[in-house]
Amino acid sequence: MILALAQLPWGQSSRETKSNKGPRALGLVELASQGKAHLIPITILYDGKFYDASAYKASPVPMALWAETEYEGFRTGISQGMFTVTAALQNRTTSEWIGEGTWQTAESLAAKPSKKSFSSVPRDLNQEEGPPVLRHSGANPKPPQPASPQPASTTPSPASTPPAAPPASSTPAPLPTSASSPAPSAPASTAQPEDPDRPTLKRGKPAPAPPEPRSPANPVAPKPPVHASLPNGSQVQLIPAISDAGGPEPHPYAYEMKSEQEQTFRKKMLILAADELRAWVQQRTSGMTSSTAPAHTTKQRNATSGKAAQPDFNEIQLNVFDLSSSNEPTLVLTASARMPQRPKEDQPQYFVALVARQDINGDFHKAFSRVTDNHHLDVEPKFQLIDAVDVDGDGRGELLFRKVYDASSAFVVYRVIGDQLYALFDGTPGASSDLVP
Repeated sequence: MILALAQLPWGQSSRETKSNKGPRALGLVELASQGKAHLIPITILYDGKFYDASAYKASPVPMALWAETEYEGFRTGISQGMFTVTAALQNRTTSEWIGEGTWQTAESLAAKPSKKSFSSVPRDLNQEEGPPVLRHSGANPKPPQPASPQPASTTPSPASTPPAAPPASSTPAPLPTSASSPAPSAPASTAQPEDPDRPTLKRGKPAPAPPEPRSPANPVAPKPPVHASLPNGSQVQLIPAISDAGGPEPHPYAYEMKSEQEQTFRKKMLILAADELRAWVQQRTSGMTSSTAPAHTTKQRNATSGKAAQPDFNEIQLNVFDLSSSNEPTLVLTASARMPQRPKEDQPQYFVALVARQDINGDFHKAFSRVTDNHHLDVEPKFQLIDAVDVDGDGRGELLFRKVYDASSAFVVYRVIGDQLYALFDGTPGASSDLVP
């Protein structure tokens, strides 16, 4: 692991976890309504450290986008399908990479028998003898080969060379990532090295049918999939995807609750969000940031929130997760808002992202808060929750956000520990694509 973590004050996970040193890649599948999909590489975990997947071993094509690499898509821990990379494309203007490929749903994969033949050698038998292996498709995958004293490969090992290398060519063949403004171009070469011991991504059987989550009495309706808007008004689904040859078995991260409990959660989270928004507006004039505001419990906030002007919230999204399988809710609320005391034509649009935990007394404690408005997106981005996903392969869920600036965006992954969030990976902002809302 890359962080020394304190003992959890909120209880221990009921699942045994073990260190996963990778390689384990995280990407984001953008699935259009007509079924066309592509993948944005986010981060790669290798030897306990996270690297930018769009730059890791980019010689010239990033390792995360090598042809036939398989990514399993998840929604709140439940398998949705498989994305297989067929080509790597580079934006002509920003030099950002995306992966073109094919998407198969979990249902379609489960409905047809596998045509692959598998080796009798257990998957992890020679784990320490060969190079790192990620999931990689193929009709007849070979078992791991023992390392040779004089390997034929000239490819440098990820552990002994800088992980993020720029493309070898000073003039790569760039390609636009936007599906809405195609331009004549050719995909960058995705040919892999001829070395049989090269590091690859996920190699294994197709994803099984998604497990059926347990349902309490009167369960709340499933949350709609996270989506972004294309310029033509159509919608795309955003699905986190993992490529890992030896990761843990997936399990749901949704917190089981009744409709009445969700309404209670929503009311309390909106009270917290209103306090954070009012504090941010007031602190803008004093030069303070919302992160410096003192933390209070729900009871302390309720004593004063009724006297202040109430924001008008819109586009409210509340997600409740059980990230550590300990039946302890982690609540994430995102919303836009306006302050009604100002003239309508002079009202900025505010954006709030809030993460909170509930203690044994039912009080909510803020773990994370970000507030901005449409006039400050150049320096203070709005936070868009993508989903909960197991980024490091330890069986626990982390929170994946996209930070959206006025002309760029980046991804950040947070681990929730007690009443704090710790960034496991914080990407560098790049120019926004047409898929960023």
